[in-house]
Amino acid sequence: MIKEIDVKRIEDAVARLCVSANKILPQSVTDSICTACKTETDGLGREIMCDLVRNIDAAKELDIPVCQDTGMAVVFIEIGQDVHLVGGSLCDAVNRGVAKGYTDGLLRKSVVADPLNRINTDDNTPAVLHTKVVDGDCVKVTVAPKGFGSENMSKVKMLTPAAGRDGVVKAVLDIVREAGSNPCPPMVIGVGIGGDFEQVAYLSKKALCRDLGTHNKNEFYAELETELLEKVNELGIGPQGFGGKTTALGLNIEYAPTHIAGLPVAVNIGCHVTRHKSEIIK
Repeated sequence: MIKEIDVKRIEDAVARLCVSANKILPQSVTDSICTACKTETDGLGREIMCDLVRNIDAAKELDIPVCQDTGMAVVFIEIGQDVHLVGGSLCDAVNRGVAKGYTDGLLRKSVVADPLNRINTDDNTPAVLHTKVVDGDCVKVTVAPKGFGSENMSKVKMLTPAAGRDGVVKAVLDIVREAGSNPCPPMVIGVGIGGDFEQVAYLSKKALCRDLGTHNKNEFYAELETELLEKVNELGIGPQGFGGKTTALGLNIEYAPTHIAGLPVAVNIGCHVTRHKSEIIK
């Protein structure tokens, strides 16, 4: 049976999520920061981690964004195949929601209409929109505001199959090492493996939207997540790049089938304010 859902409901959800995602971090990120405040062995690094905890508390108390860079709105929408969207264009509804959220929520507007002429759109639109048709009769909306201090440190590497597992590990560590203090560590790291050039970047972005502490359902990749996180934290970059063992709070991997001649790897780096929030519309 087909269920009708008005895109106005999606617009309203996007507006709410833009504001709440920027003001309240995912609980798993907050928990990881609080834990690192206690376990970081470097004196300066521990002090910085405690400052981050105070910043989270202040944002909640003052009802303001956790970070001044409220990001470019990345929106993932999973549409049940038994849903019929009515009331207009889905894309237009998403962008109206972003504009409302960023304007009424007094969030910084950081999007320019043209990458070279650099004229601000004044409402943080357009969003980066990813849609997927899934089973069911619901719509899941996820908003992941992405700041560009960390986004600029992200990379895609097109390895050959000969690189293998060791080559993937090296690629990830090289990218994180080169990023250094630029993405405001401790980082959250999304790794995509497989697919093709554009899909692997998408996978790495999706990986950032998975709660920390959850592992890939494939045991092989779950073990690789654990190994990579340990190796990243052994780099000694530490909080804000001042040294310590807390270079990354978490590392998630998403993978996909790929061509026999390729081994694409993407690393999407998030700062300690890696944000995402979801809502299901029934």
